[in-house]
Amino acid sequence: MSVTAATGFVAAGVAAGIRRADRKDVAIVRSLVPATGGAMFTRNRVQAAPLQVDRAHLELTEPQAVVINSGVANAATGERGKLDAEATAAEAGRLLGLDAEQVLLLSTGVIGARLPLHRLLPGVAAAAAALSPDGGGDAAEAIMTTDTHPKTTVVAGDGFTVGGMAKGSGMIHPDLATMLAVLTTDYPLEPGEATELLRPAVAETFNAISVDGEPSTNDAVILLANGASGCARNDAAFAGALREACRDLARQVVADGEGITVLAEINVTGAADDVQAKAIARRIATSPLVKTALFGHDANWGRVLMAAGSAPWNGGYAEVDPELITLRYNGTVVLERGAPVGVEPDVSGPSCTIELDLGLGSGSAGYLTSDLSYDYVRINADYRT
Repeated sequence: MSVTAATGFVAAGVAAGIRRADRKDVAIVRSLVPATGGAMFTRNRVQAAPLQVDRAHLELTEPQAVVINSGVANAATGERGKLDAEATAAEAGRLLGLDAEQVLLLSTGVIGARLPLHRLLPGVAAAAAALSPDGGGDAAEAIMTTDTHPKTTVVAGDGFTVGGMAKGSGMIHPDLATMLAVLTTDYPLEPGEATELLRPAVAETFNAISVDGEPSTNDAVILLANGASGCARNDAAFAGALREACRDLARQVVADGEGITVLAEINVTGAADDVQAKAIARRIATSPLVKTALFGHDANWGRVLMAAGSAPWNGGYAEVDPELITLRYNGTVVLERGAPVGVEPDVSGPSCTIELDLGLGSGSAGYLTSDLSYDYVRINADYRT
């Protein structure tokens, strides 16, 4: 059931002809009882129209529903793009018996194309009529673009449930790696608490992944909480469940990266501080040279050192002392305190763990990333056609 696993939520996914006649491309998720909610959005300076509208809506009231379309991003579409997004929210509100401001909007697909309202609005009507506690699977399918399969999660807590769905395969990078996620829970939250609890979970998960180093114009993570479980509050338990759900979805996003053949985990320890550790982990995870070596199953560890030594931080590069570095591939030491050990690790499998100990302090950070393959180039070379 995924996004409808928590009590009091319904969803639907339908085909409106925005993408192709045989593909679901419009989804709705709704709470049947009054909910509170929050969101985190991409920090890309080019913000899609639906995100601009969502920010305004969240300042006015609590969200009760999310409408999502795939195929067209409604980004870089000017003032008309915002008007189209607002029209979608108004129609969804009318159909669902909500104020337009209680509806949040997400779009994903081609940037620079206008929403085909003549198809989208009938799709919203069809989705509203199909809302069901069993509609989570259809909704997760409807939000896909180049994804090869839906991405869903359910985490059971002590008397409450967190459910979720996400899409993402390419244009994935921190600052909200085109990735969208909707999380729902029947845990009780007060207005304003959703975003505060969502922020640290996103920082450790969705903001610590990269497929191609490209942060989208449309990335967003939305959390709706309706308290329908009636459980007693245990915020530590809820924060843990929320983090687990986000981590599961984030890992699924990277594992389904466009053209991916290798899933790689980058762990940096011994940095001067956590901030510099994350800068170094990010640089390694996004290096095209590291990623192409992963594709070739080549433990070319010199590329990791190159990336670590050129991690942008504070107007320069993060602190690194090459004579203190110890580096492991899949647990095998290839460099010990700056000296190569002459061992060739086995990196022939579909996953790889790279551990970099800088020997400077207690800072640490991790990233999930993928290789960069021929198929990634093929998929993105003809994305619009």
